[in-house]
Amino acid sequence: MSREMKNSGIPWIGDIPKDWGIVRNKNVFSNSKILVGDAWNTTQLLSLTTKGIKAVAIGSTSGKVPDSYDTYQVVEKDNIVMCLFDLDCSAVFSGLSPIHGMISPAYKALTIKNGFLPDFYAKWFDYIFDGRKFMFLSKNIRYSLTYDEFASLQVVAPSLLEQQKIASFLDRKCAEIDEMIALQERVIEELNSYKQAIITEVATKGLNTSACMVDSGIEWVGNIPNNWSVVPFRSYVKERSEKNKGEKTRELLALSYALGVTLYRDKVFNMDRVKNNYEDYQLVYEDDLVLSPNDIIKGSIYVSKYYGCISPMYLVCSARNAETHHLPYLSYLLRTKEAGRKLFYIARGLIGEILDNGKYVTRRMTVSRQDLMSFKVLLPPIDEQKAIVKHLDTKCTEIDNLISIKLSKIDSLNEYKKSIIYEYVTGKKEVTE
Repeated sequence: MSREMKNSGIPWIGDIPKDWGIVRNKNVFSNSKILVGDAWNTTQLLSLTTKGIKAVAIGSTSGKVPDSYDTYQVVEKDNIVMCLFDLDCSAVFSGLSPIHGMISPAYKALTIKNGFLPDFYAKWFDYIFDGRKFMFLSKNIRYSLTYDEFASLQVVAPSLLEQQKIASFLDRKCAEIDEMIALQERVIEELNSYKQAIITEVATKGLNTSACMVDSGIEWVGNIPNNWSVVPFRSYVKERSEKNKGEKTRELLALSYALGVTLYRDKVFNMDRVKNNYEDYQLVYEDDLVLSPNDIIKGSIYVSKYYGCISPMYLVCSARNAETHHLPYLSYLLRTKEAGRKLFYIARGLIGEILDNGKYVTRRMTVSRQDLMSFKVLLPPIDEQKAIVKHLDTKCTEIDNLISIKLSKIDSLNEYKKSIIYEYVTGKKEVTE
């Protein structure tokens, strides 16, 4: 027998069980910011992540590190931490704290009132974040809500017993789904390692297993076929340095070590927040090599399939001689882990450093243009470069297709998890176990 339902009157909730209540957030949560003050030295630093609230070491997070955390706020166990700004693009929205600690004052730390269960409302906010249901309520450029605006919003209120049943059921089901997701992620990691091994072997040794080998003189490469050459990076490429003066193109490009050169509009949720003048950007032509001196150690070096413009922080190069230099091969070579380790060794800057005054600072690892241009790379005969690229394109595509299948399974599992959270926190389904 199905349970009797009623209209909640709230568009993003729909029907709810007849015996459920609707109250405002202020009836469920309270928010009183308590600064950690001098106790920050002995308080665990917390971070709101896509995987929930995590304990982190001071200085281990990216970005600017404060001299003191005395303005951070106290978070108690079972507080729900909310991010009520950048509702259009923020990767995180809320998290249930498993421990006592401190967190950025930019967030809201909510205490759950008596009669309400933190675990249930943590799942409730997971549902709210799916589809960014609060975004349309914000009225400013940062897509943010004040706490008073948040407190006035309505929320479901089942009985405490039903909250406990739903939370326990969802904790168990979501843990099962998360384990299935973790399995797919482990397979993806193995496939990526296999792909990296193939790239390294073929890009540094070639396809002819019977070739006569000689010492390359490069530590990270070892032996190479005897008809290959070793040349500095500068003899393989020439820097383009052509500005987008007069707005020659409005197609903005982006670069990442995971996706290569992509169209910026494909990755940005709200293009209205992007600058509208690209005259100081540099042009990128199809088949140009684009790299980031800041991220080249992670493999951010790709050949572009597009004509457009990109930030001047990147380096754009063309082949010095198209008859003897094939940029896709160079891109594969410099994306090997071995090349990345060597580039890391010559990079300027540190991941973290404690200064004489005791201040901890982070810096980006940057390979200078001078060091990059002197960096030794391999130059096989042009026909071998093209054969290597063709072989690696085929093998990498096969592996990437397998990875795509795994990613599709992860997407399906995530969608399933979202659906059961929605069905149970809104009472569409009843826990009968």
